[in-house]
Amino acid sequence: MVLLHTLENSVLRLALNRTSSYNAFNREMALALQDQLDSAAENDDVRAILITGEGKAFCSGQDLSEAIDPEGPGLDRILSEHYNPLVLKMRELAKPIVVAVNGVAAGAGANLALAGDIILASESASFIQAFSKIGLIPDTGGTLTLPRLVGPAKALAWMMLGDKISAEEAERAGMIYKVYPAEALMDEAQKLAEMLAKAPTQAFALTKKAVNASTYAGLKAQLELERALQNEAGATADFKEGVAAFLEKRCPQFTGK
Repeated sequence: MVLLHTLENSVLRLALNRTSSYNAFNREMALALQDQLDSAAENDDVRAILITGEGKAFCSGQDLSEAIDPEGPGLDRILSEHYNPLVLKMRELAKPIVVAVNGVAAGAGANLALAGDIILASESASFIQAFSKIGLIPDTGGTLTLPRLVGPAKALAWMMLGDKISAEEAERAGMIYKVYPAEALMDEAQKLAEMLAKAPTQAFALTKKAVNASTYAGLKAQLELERALQNEAGATADFKEGVAAFLEKRCPQFTGK
């Protein structure tokens, strides 16, 4: 099962579960997460959602073997059918979403985490805007959320350089809420989610709606812009070289073409 789900004390816990690939997203996992969010929206027994990853990683981003598979969905459908709907569902869900980043969050995994309402991380977690390493642009809403959280100067540097950002640095920069020791993260995340579930969730829904209006007003248009630009990036020789180098475990030789 690529997505684990349990309901306890009105908290729906969703755990990405492709541990052999560090929870890299494929179509099955993306659609399963969408289905769970849709169900949570209609289920009165669910008053808060907690999203995390199984194993050592939160999410390493897109499964590149699927992205380059001639029989696979391709970059356009990956964004239009997988990530863009996920980000919109998370922001529009009228219930609080806690994200517990238990390990590396890279590429789409990093930006999906930023779509949550309250983001926690373990001391061993890290965030990487890994797109430039394979010749792509940040997607999954990252070009909107990250600059708003940390400012355009840091966001652009992190996106272009692909820096590995520690949990502590992410907290200092205002990207996440709190950092916990690895062994305490899930207990603290569950306690926080249960506290939210017992609180006035209708007021939270209205608060989230107001923040969406002030901070995420252009989210849908930005997701569409990311999709268009990602298709351009995906047609470059640099993207082909970046993926080949990644799969062959060597340094890419980019040409800017």
